[in-house]
Amino acid sequence: MSFMSSEQSRRDAFKLAGLAGLSLLVASPALATPEEVASAIGKAYGDRKFASGKIKMDVPEIAENGLVVPINVEVESPMTDADYVKAVHVYAEGNPLPNVISYKFTPACGKASASARMRLAQTQDVVCVAEMSDGSLYKAKATIKVTIGGCGG
Repeated sequence: MSFMSSEQSRRDAFKLAGLAGLSLLVASPALATPEEVASAIGKAYGDRKFASGKIKMDVPEIAENGLVVPINVEVESPMTDADYVKAVHVYAEGNPLPNVISYKFTPACGKASASARMRLAQTQDVVCVAEMSDGSLYKAKATIKVTIGGCGG
């Protein structure tokens, strides 16, 4: 024999469901800050200097839907055994993890270019770093304004 009425059990169930939903909201992942992106780049490259140029980032100035933001990256290089792009890393200053995409290249690729679609939760800067075979580094940055959040926002 139950000591609780069915009405009381139903209320308790709704309370538990509400608390569970609230805990999901509170436990949402934190977004990377510009300082965390700078720290991630610093951990990868230390105090090495970055040059500008060579990187062409083709991203929309305004993304109407943050769920599918296209990014095209191309790095100017002859892609020979003596001079080529080793890697390209893309960082976003507003996603749960600062490093969003990484590409590795060899001279056999012929061209250092890649395309992807990424999710951006809010308006933010996207930073691209290119590592060259001679050890030099290049960096480029673009701001993308997101009108509808792609990561739950």
